[in-house]
Amino acid sequence: MTPSSTIAGEEPEHLTQAARCQAQVDPLAALRAAGDPPWDVYLTGTVFLDIVFTGLDSAPVRGTESWARGMGSSPGGVANMATALARLGLRTSLAAAFGDDHYGEYCWDALARGEGIDLAPSRSVPGWHSPVTVSMAYEGERTMVSHGHEPPPEEPAPDFPPRARAAVASLAPGKRAPWIAEAARAGTRIFADVGWDETGAWDLAALPDLGHCEAFLPNAAEAMRYTGADCPRAAAHALTEYVPVAVVTLGSDGAYAVDRRTGESAEVPAIAVEALDPTGAGDVFVAGFVTGTLAGWPLADRLALAGLTAALSVQEFGGSLSAPGWSEIGAWWRRVQSVPGQDPEALRRYGFLEGLVPEELDRPWPLRRAVPTIGFGRSA
Repeated sequence: MTPSSTIAGEEPEHLTQAARCQAQVDPLAALRAAGDPPWDVYLTGTVFLDIVFTGLDSAPVRGTESWARGMGSSPGGVANMATALARLGLRTSLAAAFGDDHYGEYCWDALARGEGIDLAPSRSVPGWHSPVTVSMAYEGERTMVSHGHEPPPEEPAPDFPPRARAAVASLAPGKRAPWIAEAARAGTRIFADVGWDETGAWDLAALPDLGHCEAFLPNAAEAMRYTGADCPRAAAHALTEYVPVAVVTLGSDGAYAVDRRTGESAEVPAIAVEALDPTGAGDVFVAGFVTGTLAGWPLADRLALAGLTAALSVQEFGGSLSAPGWSEIGAWWRRVQSVPGQDPEALRRYGFLEGLVPEELDRPWPLRRAVPTIGFGRSA
């Protein structure tokens, strides 16, 4: 199927002017119909306030003071994924707890007003301090320090999640999230990633919600440990015994995916870019893959979009700040076609972007977003 799209026309009331500027393309326009779920993607998790120090020449040295040449702030944690999805034009709903402090107000406004994300399932918790992460970016790497109090005792995810085409879940060994099964029973397609197994067991049976998932997206190390395979590609095939679609990220080598239902497999190499900050790149990758899947694209195109969006994100500082929208994707596509000596086969790999991205804007590539300094309080 050839991906199709139109410039977004009629939009939900929740979209703000800022969000309209970012979501210039509706990748699901050709598929929308009366009676559809109100949301394309639902997700839940913890929102952090991320404070990012940039322009460090090296890692901080014990007993010394380091000066950063830049600093910015943005919502982090699950907000990275939510922002990436919204900027790709998906109608996104987030359930999260927000502190009733200035940090929580800032993050709420940035997501709801700035990105057009639905926060109806979220809540502000009286007396709870918002979690904070300080990230220091240098030499393409990052070092982070986080602080937070015990989360509220109530489960942030509602018992009955809102109707959505898809949901993104982060699986944890030995833990079941009841909302995942509930959403799957309602017809929501579940996409899952996983963190490092601190228990060392690496037992797929300890991921009870995996059976509700359509796609599982671990990195190469995680996939090989969970399956016992000696290479990431073999691990991806082994994972399809547990989930229909397995996507294994290969770092600088790109990504590999297998779809058990169609028999497809696909591999896309990474795009060479100058990496400034990898924060949130994994979330952006998942958002790109979800977008292509909901649009009904072939597996190779889904994988290519995921890799492209992740590559564009690492050229920027910050997590949610760096998530690309269709303007950035379009600018990249026009730029690479104009470079002499491009491999025709490599260009064909991204040919699905033709006719999808918005018309050319008078903006250079690579693009550089202004990184905002901290501002608190709700605007009038």
